[in-house]
Amino acid sequence: MRHLRIRRAVSSEAARLTEIAHAAKRHWGYADELIAHWRDDLTVTPENLAKRAFFCGERDGAIVGFHALSTDGGELEHLWVDPTAMRRGHGAALLQHAIECARMQGVELLRIASDPHAEGFYLRMGAVRSGALPSSPAGRVLPLLVVRL
Repeated sequence: MRHLRIRRAVSSEAARLTEIAHAAKRHWGYADELIAHWRDDLTVTPENLAKRAFFCGERDGAIVGFHALSTDGGELEHLWVDPTAMRRGHGAALLQHAIECARMQGVELLRIASDPHAEGFYLRMGAVRSGALPSSPAGRVLPLLVVRL
């Protein structure tokens, strides 16, 4: 794996982060209608970046993924890797960084409402399934995972 530099994202990078989130979600074969349904959840705005820390992973000067925690640090709200950069350890590096950020905020249990396709990744990284959460559209359920810090 090439070196991944993780740094705080800046407001001018909101469009690139949004592009990565949409591409990563599409990677799993979701229909365009579902991507449109989730548009707000997948969109990062400059206002989002001003309110709390988003961290991006950069390789060779290009952003290839990012993560963000909830304001209290107890929930992983975003972890996305550009499909062209998947399976190179970038997701693992971003998750480890997110875990360290949560630890620094005094969090003892990091919650992850995982996309069903990403559950295996989180389990391999040490998360444990603790339940399920209803999602959208109606009838969809997300695995609820936790990482003890």
